Amino acid sequence: MIAHFTKMHGCGNDFVVLDARAQPLDITAPRAAWVADRNRGIGCDQVIVLEPPHAHGVDVFMRIRNPDGSEAGACGNATRCVVDLLGRETGRHVFTVQTISGLLPSRVLSDGRIEVDMGAARLAWQDVPLSTEMDTLHLDLAAPGVATPAAASMGNPHATFFVDDLDTLDIPAIGPGLEHAAIFPQRANIGFAQILAQDRIRLRVWERGAGLTLACGSGACATIVNAARRGLTGRRATVLVDGGELDLLWREDGHVLMTGPATTAFSGTLDLSGLPA
Repeated sequence: MIAHFTKMHGCGNDFVVLDARAQPLDITAPRAAWVADRNRGIGCDQVIVLEPPHAHGVDVFMRIRNPDGSEAGACGNATRCVVDLLGRETGRHVFTVQTISGLLPSRVLSDGRIEVDMGAARLAWQDVPLSTEMDTLHLDLAAPGVATPAAASMGNPHATFFVDDLDTLDIPAIGPGLEHAAIFPQRANIGFAQILAQDRIRLRVWERGAGLTLACGSGACATIVNAARRGLTGRRATVLVDGGELDLLWREDGHVLMTGPATTAFSGTLDLSGLPA
């Protein structure tokens, strides 16, 4: 079976977007891992499969696969890329994207950037989820150079460490252990944030199943929520990731709005028949 794909990125967080709306594609975990492999496949941080909507009033269902084949519940940067594709297909500006974690209302702004309502941050320990009851504002968790993160769910679990100097951290060394810490029954995305000003944050994220990426949209959402909860920033800030900038707003109703770019790198076709089952 021949499948069309588009290679896209949001602030350097890159995706292979496969279109299964007209014809089902059997993208198993091993096949997703092969596509994501930067040496043997196309290479990406996540594989995105577009499916027909599963509910009335929805434009598309977006399935997200990590490079290890596992399934993710939310991805802000991928959502912007999908909305950019839909906007260019239809000429419309307002869309609703569905994931296994819920609905993501989105719109294309006049400057070409995409705004996504990432939904309400969930802050209860069982919603993150954590393995035991704990104050999500101060987790009992530490690694060399970091301690006591705050946790939140943005459709997937996040923990945010606040540090004085990001450049002193060896994130590839400490990220895997934190991702798989026993406190996180579903593993977690681990953010490392440096507060630059009341409205400016620098962020790097060790993503669950993907490792250190150039950007993490849901991680940026969790960061503004956790920073505001700690009194470190206001509810609006620009988050600087390695691949660019994202504008975040934690609204009073609990929803987090994320605004940023979406870029197409190239497109092509993929023969699925030769891939592992």
